[in-house]
Amino acid sequence: MPIVVEIDVMLAKRKMSVGELADRVGITPANLAVLKNGRAKAVRFTTLAALCEVLACQPGDLLRWEPENPGDGDRAAHESGASAPAGSAAG
Repeated sequence: MPIVVEIDVMLAKRKMSVGELADRVGITPANLAVLKNGRAKAVRFTTLAALCEVLACQPGDLLRWEPENPGDGDRAAHESGASAPAGSAAG
């Protein structure tokens, strides 16, 4: 999956257990495990906001995008024209 969940990194930085985070956020440890192991199909903004509040971080500290195949990000940017410098005569 191209979205990588890095809750473990923040847990280690905060010296906090999964159980403590689950309690403080108000979700079950099982649901937190599904999220942190990258098996979740979605996350509610309220849950994401609670995670950020408890861990004192930004959403980008917990989630990052990684292309499934190397070079996908470059190809998508090129195809959309996003990689052309402003004012260039691309296309």
